[in-house]
Amino acid sequence: MTRQLPKTAKAVVIGGGIIGCSTAYHLGKLGWTDTVLLERKKLTSGTTFHAAGLVGQLRSSANITQLLGYSVDLYKRLEEETGLGTGWKMNGGLRLACNEERWTEVKRQATTAQSFGLEMQLLTPQEAFDLWPLMTIDDLVGAAFLPTDGQANPSDITQALAKGARMSGVSIFEDTEVIDLEIDKGRIRAVVTAQGRIECERVVVCAGQWTRAFAGRFGVNVPLVSVEHQYVITESFGVPSNLPTLRDPDRLTYYKEEVGGIVMGGYEPNPIAWAEQGIPEGFHYMLLDSNFEHFEQIMEQALGRVPALENVGVKQLLNGPESFTPDGNFILGGAPELKNFFVGAGFNAFGIASAGGAGMALAEWVTKGEPPYDLWPVDIRRFGRPHFDTDWVRTRTLEAYGKHYTMAWPFEEHSSGRPCRKSPLYDRLKAQGACFGEKLGWERPNWFADLFANEEPRDVYSYGRQNWFDAVGREHKAVREAAVIFDQTSFAKFVLRGRDAEAALSWICANDVAKPVGSLIYTQMLNDKGGIECDVTVARVAENEFYIVAGTGFATHDFDWIARNIPAEMHAELVDVTSAYSVLSLMGPNSRAVLEKVTGSDVSNAAFPFGQVRTIGISGCPVRALRITYVGELGYELHVPVEYATTVYDALMASGGEFGLVNAGYRAIESCRVEKGYRAWGSDIGPDHTPVEAGLGWAVKMRKNIPFRGREAIERQLRDGVKKRLACFIPDDPDTVLLGRETIYRNGERVGWLSSGGFGYTLGKAIGYGYVRNPKGVTEDFVLSGAYELDVARKRIPCKVSLAPLYDPEMARVKG
Repeated sequence: MTRQLPKTAKAVVIGGGIIGCSTAYHLGKLGWTDTVLLERKKLTSGTTFHAAGLVGQLRSSANITQLLGYSVDLYKRLEEETGLGTGWKMNGGLRLACNEERWTEVKRQATTAQSFGLEMQLLTPQEAFDLWPLMTIDDLVGAAFLPTDGQANPSDITQALAKGARMSGVSIFEDTEVIDLEIDKGRIRAVVTAQGRIECERVVVCAGQWTRAFAGRFGVNVPLVSVEHQYVITESFGVPSNLPTLRDPDRLTYYKEEVGGIVMGGYEPNPIAWAEQGIPEGFHYMLLDSNFEHFEQIMEQALGRVPALENVGVKQLLNGPESFTPDGNFILGGAPELKNFFVGAGFNAFGIASAGGAGMALAEWVTKGEPPYDLWPVDIRRFGRPHFDTDWVRTRTLEAYGKHYTMAWPFEEHSSGRPCRKSPLYDRLKAQGACFGEKLGWERPNWFADLFANEEPRDVYSYGRQNWFDAVGREHKAVREAAVIFDQTSFAKFVLRGRDAEAALSWICANDVAKPVGSLIYTQMLNDKGGIECDVTVARVAENEFYIVAGTGFATHDFDWIARNIPAEMHAELVDVTSAYSVLSLMGPNSRAVLEKVTGSDVSNAAFPFGQVRTIGISGCPVRALRITYVGELGYELHVPVEYATTVYDALMASGGEFGLVNAGYRAIESCRVEKGYRAWGSDIGPDHTPVEAGLGWAVKMRKNIPFRGREAIERQLRDGVKKRLACFIPDDPDTVLLGRETIYRNGERVGWLSSGGFGYTLGKAIGYGYVRNPKGVTEDFVLSGAYELDVARKRIPCKVSLAPLYDPEMARVKG
């Protein structure tokens, strides 16, 4: 008897792979028992059935590592809960290093694992061989072993998750394709299938490589494309069942045991895109033709590591398409384009490792409106305008696929799909030696080579001091002693206007924005837990109009957060004006003198003090000047309509020579901000950190009886204290290279890790920031009374701690 679809559901999950079934399982666990999962064909028939099934945990983000750790915990208990086998084996995972740079990377990863609470053992080549005796070790420098890694059978886990979901009351329907969504006033009202219509509150799309095309029909951008991925399955040749999984990144290969044989695959540098004209109709439980010629490069690498493969029969060279993303991270969260549309897709061949935790996080996102913790590295809102173009997405994704096992260099930039978004100054700056980086498609000058000294504007990557270290030092010195121009055109820029603009922003912002016209306010925007969702500058340019400036990479996220939090009864309109303005940041002690040469406006400290915005004229151009800084010096952000940008730039450079004015890039901004102690969203601050914990309580309007989102949480922390606090760490050895994620030890006990690291050229010191944690509470005295060390690549380095800015703590240089 055919079951009838229900007429209504609280949530509808589209897609019956491991991600969809995990999400449905966790929705059921959260009490959303009237959830419905719809699969167009059969469970696992998309890409789950052909996944290799390696389960690793360590990532560069603490929270993504925690999410993958949840997957392991779930897979351990799932069989007992549901009675269905999962094929889960916690046989550990080995990672090899075949050269000194890779060994440095592995030691850095071991420190990261330690920071995040994972056990990761560093092994000699012989110790690695003892764990994996099938391999040759002549070229090994060392290896790392994670005992809690493992492997699983993807189809079995999916079926167990599906059974667990049904046990909670979730309904699952196979052979039920979603034809359409009914949308009214920007909100989904119902899901339409050939078997009927389901009215629902939420839709969760976990349709794997089909997700981009499906979501795109409704204006939702999900940047992923299909890429062919091959692995070989050998005949049985006596491989022990407890053999750890093995990753050999220098040979681009991975291995796991399967029924006494080996599964071996890899990530070739020249991947092959699939379904460029769309996925064929009826594609399910299907594989692609084996491409032996293309796989030969991987097989040659594998034979060098596991010579026994040469004499073992091959059952199958499996070629299955999988969805990959432009940055190698998966995609979770609520779509900014459609209020009740959620996505879980683009898992880059580690969907099995991620599925348990991703389903848990997505279910919480759906039911509670926010994830269980900050998941910015995988948040769908990290994407933006370039990602609407599938050709651009495919180009960048193929590069990311090819780098899956290559060295993860610090500060590494992508090279594909560039240039995409350019400032009007791009050609001028390039001609003057700019070495560009890219963020959200924008070309941004990272540093400037001295062309007269035959410096080449090109990054040479290393785990030590990189080739641009001295060049950035020159720019840093100019910021501190003379004046520089930073091209920050890529800033996200919004206008909020309307009768209730002030009231709306007063609710959304933690700081007081109800200031006179001409005021400039630095503020956070908080969630209900007091966590920092946005970190922005707000300029009041009219009674009913505010100009909001946010970081380049946060354009989609911050616009979405502000738009969603405007109270429904208020009249206020948010508009993205990013492309309308260029931003020339004039910074340094001589910046006022430079500005006075090019404008007739009074820019004296008395007429134009810190924290104000003025409209001034430069060479016939109307310039919105913001008196603010992110480098700790006197400075002005000059926001200029794009058609005037080159005129204003040329005027500044022509007049600034006598004051030492030079170009400078984003790496100098970073070195100056770590020296000054300014926080960076996405590392030092974010949704898991409050202003009280981050030392930003001064920017919260607690002295005024004005309600704002997150106020109650801040009141509780001010009353009850906090369990973590951001501090600055200065290694005794100035040659230490700090990159973030180094472990913090207080009196010999692990208390946290660095959220960011860099070098302060004025002080001549390496500088790091991180949270000191203690479940019993953290006070200023607790922080300052400890003796500290940092673990850097598994070496303990003594360091000093500070809660005050290292540079100009009195703000005299900024406000003078």
